[in-house]
Amino acid sequence: MTAALPDHIEAASPHVMNTYGRLPIALSHGQGCRVWDVNGKSYLDALGGIAVNTVGHNHPQLVAALRDQVGKIIHSSNYYHVPLQETLAAKLVELSGLENVFFCSTGLEANEAALKLARKFGHDKGIERPEIVVYEKAFHGRSIATLSATGNPKVQAGFGPLVEGFIRVPINNIGELKAATEGNPNVVAVFFEAIQGEGGVYPMDSDYLQQVRALCDERDWLLMIDEVQCGMGRTGKWFAHQWAGIKPDVMPLAKGLGSGVPIGAVVAGPRAAHIFAPGNHGTTFGGNPLAMRAGVETIRIMEEEGLLANAVMVGDHLRTALTRELGGLPGFKEIRGRGLMLGIELARPCGALVGRAAENGLLISVTADTVIRMVPSLIMTMAEADEVVAILAPLIKQLLQEGA
Repeated sequence: MTAALPDHIEAASPHVMNTYGRLPIALSHGQGCRVWDVNGKSYLDALGGIAVNTVGHNHPQLVAALRDQVGKIIHSSNYYHVPLQETLAAKLVELSGLENVFFCSTGLEANEAALKLARKFGHDKGIERPEIVVYEKAFHGRSIATLSATGNPKVQAGFGPLVEGFIRVPINNIGELKAATEGNPNVVAVFFEAIQGEGGVYPMDSDYLQQVRALCDERDWLLMIDEVQCGMGRTGKWFAHQWAGIKPDVMPLAKGLGSGVPIGAVVAGPRAAHIFAPGNHGTTFGGNPLAMRAGVETIRIMEEEGLLANAVMVGDHLRTALTRELGGLPGFKEIRGRGLMLGIELARPCGALVGRAAENGLLISVTADTVIRMVPSLIMTMAEADEVVAILAPLIKQLLQEGA
């Protein structure tokens, strides 16, 4: 792939820790669903910063709001009230039907807070060694605790011993969940992504979600649903679990909530809303005025521009077009996901497509080795979806022919 780095940046910088396998691209600016690198090459962005850039790049209303906020106050300690926290919390409570919110700065932090909530919930009931049910192929973060909850041996390798207190089960199998927890008085919570993202874009079935909700009610467990990647309108509902008509007790959010400004949140229902007391949990940057303004403005723009409906319409169009182009091809398995969170699974590793797509002006990712993931901004148009297909489908066909 032709390097698109400025002269003063090396492909492997000696000054930046080597934690990412980067493409030789340095992005300069963006507009809507398009970005440009420092050499002027344009790309259609079907990755959206990995489900982050909800309202696209350089949205005029978001930019104006953030500039206004930077001119007022960026950060204040949580020793003091932050009025924008109350504004954003009230909106998240309204959209979720839950009760209150803790703000942090990342999805990892939100998931870590959820795990602490579950343990404190158990300790408050007299359980000395609380255990939490988690899932195969799950991804909840890279801290030691969230890494332990994650179901990916590759990302866990080299970081043992992992944190104890997790019971792992397969997705969408209520019998396995019941068998794994039968007679265990230490179970306090069930924790999963409504749609697994890094694990390969695997959705939880609606009937399974309803069964787990009922089981948690029956056994007084917390139902904790990680909506970090699949939440904030990505599937066409504010939160992906809402397609099943249920409510969780704990819901971590991040990514798309701030349209690029780092933000995380834990939204809690009545069973979990009052577990934490002052001193139990905290953060320096969480809930800062700039991040709160980004969240408030993101939701306002989403409502004003009808982006949930757009996610359904454009996502369905994209899925239909990809199915038409790829269906029946040897090596094509299926398309999973909902709205503008789609995964195309092939029968062979396809990591090479990330670079090939970029060469052709399209940004995507590959996860779980064989799944092409697309999580673009929710402003994507039908024409842009067609452009995605026009670039990506021939590249997939070529890759599959190479493996034939």
